[in-house]
Amino acid sequence: MKTLHLNKVTACAIVYGLLNFSAVIAQQGLPVAEVRNVPTSMHGATVNDPYRWLEDTKSAQTQSWFKRQGDVARSVLDRIEGRETLAARLAQLANAQGDAFGRIVRMPGDRYFYLKRSPGGRQFKLYMRTGLGGSETLLVDPEIDSQRTGVPHAINYFKPSWDSKLVAYGMSAGGSENASLFILNIAKGRLVGQPVPRVYDTPLHWLPDNRSLTYTQLAQPQPGAADTETYMDASVMMLRIGQAKARPVFGPTVTLGLGLERLDVGELITAPGSQWVIARTTDTTVPEGKLFVARLSQLARQGVQWKRIATASDKVVSVALQGDDLFLMTQAGTPRRKIMRVNLNRPSLAQAVVVVAQPQDAVLEGFELTPSGLVATMRQGTSVVLRRYDRGDNAGRALAAPAEGASWPIGSAAADAENLIYTFSGWTEPARWYRLDGDRSVEVQMGKRAVPPNLPEITVTQVSVPSHDGVGVPMTILHRKGLVLDGNNPVLLHGYASYGFSMSAGFSVDNMAWIERGGVVALSNPRGSGVFGDDWHRAGFKVTKPNTWKDGIACAQYLIDKGYGSPKTMGIMGTSAGGIFVGRAVTEAPQMFAAAIFNVGVMDAVRSEESANGITNISEFGSVKDPVEFKALLEMSTYHAIRDAVAYPGVLLVHGMNDPRVDTWHSGKTAARLQAAQAGLPQARPALLRLDMQAGHGMGSTQQQRQAMSADIQSFLLWQMGKATLRN
Repeated sequence: MKTLHLNKVTACAIVYGLLNFSAVIAQQGLPVAEVRNVPTSMHGATVNDPYRWLEDTKSAQTQSWFKRQGDVARSVLDRIEGRETLAARLAQLANAQGDAFGRIVRMPGDRYFYLKRSPGGRQFKLYMRTGLGGSETLLVDPEIDSQRTGVPHAINYFKPSWDSKLVAYGMSAGGSENASLFILNIAKGRLVGQPVPRVYDTPLHWLPDNRSLTYTQLAQPQPGAADTETYMDASVMMLRIGQAKARPVFGPTVTLGLGLERLDVGELITAPGSQWVIARTTDTTVPEGKLFVARLSQLARQGVQWKRIATASDKVVSVALQGDDLFLMTQAGTPRRKIMRVNLNRPSLAQAVVVVAQPQDAVLEGFELTPSGLVATMRQGTSVVLRRYDRGDNAGRALAAPAEGASWPIGSAAADAENLIYTFSGWTEPARWYRLDGDRSVEVQMGKRAVPPNLPEITVTQVSVPSHDGVGVPMTILHRKGLVLDGNNPVLLHGYASYGFSMSAGFSVDNMAWIERGGVVALSNPRGSGVFGDDWHRAGFKVTKPNTWKDGIACAQYLIDKGYGSPKTMGIMGTSAGGIFVGRAVTEAPQMFAAAIFNVGVMDAVRSEESANGITNISEFGSVKDPVEFKALLEMSTYHAIRDAVAYPGVLLVHGMNDPRVDTWHSGKTAARLQAAQAGLPQARPALLRLDMQAGHGMGSTQQQRQAMSADIQSFLLWQMGKATLRN
């Protein structure tokens, strides 16, 4: 698609439209949020909250305000010249790739269960097949429920029984992630028993008998209970197929005397051929939690004798069970992680054997067991490579990658096969599937796959950017080959940088559509990510969080200094916890950016822990109850950093009204504050609140919802950068 070119008349029209945006939206009836300040004294400081009332998203007044804001945003976005063409191109690129795959599980007998969406399809469906070349069987189609109710439905998770005769899965509506658990008899094609409510996530496991499973169920909400009670006192339930009622077997209100806290959300892990059951807890946010072991036979009766293996201070981030051995990946004292093996007959970390030593030039991301050893994933910047470790060899050996990119292995769930399947994705082409036979990779076909035709040739540049304190921040820059670096290119800088999550190499339709228009994509891994291990994560964590957005500002300055773009063409985007990255970069250095995307972002860090999911994030961001952490939260709060009479870049706040992870009021309060702070400024740019009434945090959205959102985001950015016009 051709790059949008502007003549002088068009450019003047764009500038006029931007400077008179207040008049444009006034004609559309943009509602002004009433100021009802709630000042709060915290640790000697007074924190003002002028739009606290917007947190009551169930009130008629709040809902009316949100709806009117969303309607205005919709009317403006629909008037951006070229938006429809961009949406069509995004759909074309997505469909040209062929089948899209979600999660894949390989079961004993070479049986595969997987989520797949066909070209043009709306939602992922659950399939199974025997052998990679076998014919596939459709098991669950959420579109049936979507068409019946008029509300988008999605499969949140699934887990087959070990003999592949039953499959348990969760389904939710409207992007809410409020999933109910269903069990399907595959041969008969019908459900077993009744749906189980409040089974939100994947900690469910089949016992080796194939007739029993354990799952984690949230407590029944009590009338008038605070949102912060949502994830408290969750119980692991055990259900035997054919029985009408499950019974609780683990949890804070069930297994007393283990020192469990109310926010310890547990799971029970079992495996064929093992006489043990492992209990693991987390707060649903950080992976480090508690570990216990008991004999599997004890689950059949009351009073299981649990023995503690690890606490949160042992920093165990993942586990796998095989026979009498428990494999633990830990970052305690080893920030780039190591893997240890514990004999469960003597379950002591002090006697654990190191099977994968901490790598010197990489970070351990994960591992998959095989009968004779394991295959580990190693992060090297944005690339992720594989390394095989035979039993007794803790040095391992590198496995050749198809190209520069990221490889993610899919092991056998029962660890009964040496050959693994893995998916590989690079920057410039869609995912490919490989079978790892020994140390040799053989490409296999999981479905229809193609490389979209006529893609631009891409230049990929890896740089290290000196930040405010001289620390080098890794960033990957993508653009069309031969692009002139004259400072006039539209640039979009991405960042996330929380929970140790890192940006990885991979093909993106959104990136390709942007690059086709002469755009530059920059993906940064600031402190707070895990690109260099746990130390890097902790350097952008709680009181050190300012490094995250200061690293982002440094990356933007680098892109300007090198001529990729200029403040007139610089955009920045962050999603979810990445809202801190983007929001505080924009409020600290507004002069550097033309536009910003706050996508389902954490905007009010001070009030966040008063929400259902916010309280689980205290382990990552801190608590206002702690005087030191309070100051850090206030500093990382975009909502509180907005200043009156400051000209901010154009901001598009994107949110789904059913978001269970970051409440919609984060975006609502911030939109209201941005609009009020710039009221009357002649150079004010828009602060639009784009809402989807049938979406949440992004999980469960249909392909069409995602494409519409991407078209809105990119057209808004181009408009604010002077690369597109607003129709009258």
